Amino acid sequence: MHIQFAELAVFDQDRAKAFYLAHLGCSVAADVPMSADGWRWIELKFPGAETALHFVRRRDETPSAEPVLVLIDADVAGRTAALKAGGVEIVTEPQAAPYDPGLTVAEFRDSEGNRLVLSSPRGEEKP
Repeated sequence: MHIQFAELAVFDQDRAKAFYLAHLGCSVAADVPMSADGWRWIELKFPGAETALHFVRRRDETPSAEPVLVLIDADVAGRTAALKAGGVEIVTEPQAAPYDPGLTVAEFRDSEGNRLVLSSPRGEEKP
């Protein structure tokens, strides 16, 4: 068993799709019309993951106060540096996770103001 997709609220589907393709290496699993107003069913795949990311409609562009997704990356510091170099807003720089000092975590915002966490994999301590 696995999770088919996780939903992420976005205001602008094209802007969000471009962000995830450019900054996180996602590929398009589906992008098809869904409603008369132009909203589409979009699913993106992360490299090596079974679970897709599905965009749902967000009412406004107010940034999320709390993290909405946790992404696992073996090189949190490197990924954070690449995101920063690409103009992505970094909320917190890489640091030991307060809930598990063996993990390295950082936070950033996507194009839609969603707050996301980058975390090292469990069992892999990072400086």
